[in-house]
Amino acid sequence: MYINSKILLADDDETMCYLLKEELVNSGFQVDIVYDGKYAIDNLKKKNYDLVLLDLEMKEVNGDQVLEFIRETYPETISIILTGVNDIRTAVKCVKIGAFDYLTKPYEFDELELVIKKALDFRKLKVDNELLKRKIDTEKPTRIIGDSSSIKEVINLSLKASNSDSNILLQGETGTGKELFAEFIHKSSNRKDKPFVAINCASLPDQLIESELFGHEKGAFTDARNSKQGLVEIADGGTLFLDEIGELSLSLQPKLLRFLENGEFRRIGGINNLKSNVRVIGATNKDLMEEAEKKTFRRDLLFRLNVITLTIPPLRDRGKDKLVLAKYFLDKKSSVHHPKHLSSEAEKELLNYNFPGNVRELEHIIERSIIFSEGEEILPKDLSLTKEFTSLSEDTFATEEGILSMEDVEKVHIRKALVYYNWNRENTARALGVSQKTLYSKIKKYNLK
Repeated sequence: MYINSKILLADDDETMCYLLKEELVNSGFQVDIVYDGKYAIDNLKKKNYDLVLLDLEMKEVNGDQVLEFIRETYPETISIILTGVNDIRTAVKCVKIGAFDYLTKPYEFDELELVIKKALDFRKLKVDNELLKRKIDTEKPTRIIGDSSSIKEVINLSLKASNSDSNILLQGETGTGKELFAEFIHKSSNRKDKPFVAINCASLPDQLIESELFGHEKGAFTDARNSKQGLVEIADGGTLFLDEIGELSLSLQPKLLRFLENGEFRRIGGINNLKSNVRVIGATNKDLMEEAEKKTFRRDLLFRLNVITLTIPPLRDRGKDKLVLAKYFLDKKSSVHHPKHLSSEAEKELLNYNFPGNVRELEHIIERSIIFSEGEEILPKDLSLTKEFTSLSEDTFATEEGILSMEDVEKVHIRKALVYYNWNRENTARALGVSQKTLYSKIKKYNLK
């Protein structure tokens, strides 16, 4: 937990710095030394530190000024004051400014090491709290359910991929479990003790996504009353999951490309380059090579991102995994005192169903059937499956005039999906494996009402 934590030591006593660095490095920490507060601020602008050890009395910029800078600009960085001044008023002042603790010289290294570990524990709690505020669920199960050969192959490839630090692109239809695989890869890697941070690139406008990813400086835009760390800083050492990466705008793609190339980024409104070491996993339900041909997705970004590409199979191609997953969701969502099970007829219905919304749709179907079923056995009528999304026969696309065109097939299919989901665009887009923006353009194109 503490190994490789990054510490900045700022003190004008060169001999003490040399000796203390040697002790800290032997304990597994990474340590940089500066001999004045001015250089401490310069280093903080260039590199993410977990903790700063600060002397109060330095030549150009004092420790309390560095503390103010850290509080306003890098609130997740923890500070400990090391000073020869034994004054309670100074200690109280430093704690008010933002210091975690205050030690007077001389001190025992064991005492300092204990304080450092407590400070790093406190920092981890702050980071975890920030993740919760951003509604990032770090407690989702990473067990992947399924016995089919197709899903086992992807699991094995994921385990191999987890041993590297290469960027990964997860491809698959909406609802196949791409985020689950991303978290599975993270928790199987040597980054498992660091944060797993996720963001949906289709859920926010451009400026908000940029602010979420790279952070912003105080006053960078209206309502930016304080500086804010981005997800790439919070995820330092861990994994950043970019869901729906195919929806990222062309204006943001070069900034992400630069970050993928060298780990450098700038906060909105900032002038300094910062660095962060994260593994990026992107996910998409689009064909990004096709999007690159259309010039809606940068080819160089695609090649930088898909060092390793994994394709998650749709549920319709996973055979009896449908029943394995259905039983899992039944056990998970049924009452302990009133467990329910599927009738043989209901199992046949599930096996023959096409699942346009994949695993996510199956989960919703099971949850709904538990509510509507009257006894302990779930019957086909309780599943409420629509026949429009069962396996298609060869004459589905034929009319009296002949074979339907591709556009007519698309129009009919989108209309059926909209009717099935009561014209709820979010659910329909999810089931069709497209963004709401794409669905809206299709509705306009085909004049669907």
